[in-house]
Amino acid sequence: MRRDHRPYGMKKAYLKFQNLYADHFLRPHFERFGKGHAFMKPWNVEVFGGPVELGDFATVIATRDQIIRLSVWSVQEGMGRIAIGNYCLICPGVRISSGSQITIGDNCMMASGVYITDADWHGIYDRADFGRTLPVSISDNVWIGDRAMICKGVSIGENSIIGAGSVVVGAVPANVIAAGNPARVLRELDPEKEMRTRRDWFTGHVHLSGELDAWDKAMLKGNTAINWLRYLVFPRKGD
Repeated sequence: MRRDHRPYGMKKAYLKFQNLYADHFLRPHFERFGKGHAFMKPWNVEVFGGPVELGDFATVIATRDQIIRLSVWSVQEGMGRIAIGNYCLICPGVRISSGSQITIGDNCMMASGVYITDADWHGIYDRADFGRTLPVSISDNVWIGDRAMICKGVSIGENSIIGAGSVVVGAVPANVIAAGNPARVLRELDPEKEMRTRRDWFTGHVHLSGELDAWDKAMLKGNTAINWLRYLVFPRKGD
């Protein structure tokens, strides 16, 4: 595994810069922009139209080759809305496109390449038409796997998991694992087992920021600016 050659101070400055960038350039595009967010490569996040809401303590990870796109295209006046709850995780390549309304609850996790849409965007016979649009509702603590597609009119119950590559075209009940094309319920989750959420992870670690900072100091100890520049210009095997 490639190690991080950056000096501790440089990494901290870069992390702060990313969040300052998000506050300055992304916040104006959101109707609500929650507190405590953590953005990675926020310049690869694109927001079109509105309103778009992002809850508190969101973790948003974008990359140059997998841009995150949150798009609202109003099919009719007063329609089109994306509302994302608190403590959600949005991974690289996630696309959310709304023509009516998409609601995502708290503690949800969207893996790389997930696509969520509430519209067809083209009619079957009239290809210049938007087609049908039906609201999408994703309840709290839902986990959507890599490259899954959530289509118009879908509702997903709390705690459920959508398998990688699935195409969801109908309702998924709470506390199940569903997968396939079209997705179907494969098994139910054990109601006796404790369910921890992303909120539990944040609130359960009172000194979380301090713990992460101590980890960074330990992992980056001994890194210097000169060695980091050498690594960038003359990388060696094993770096």
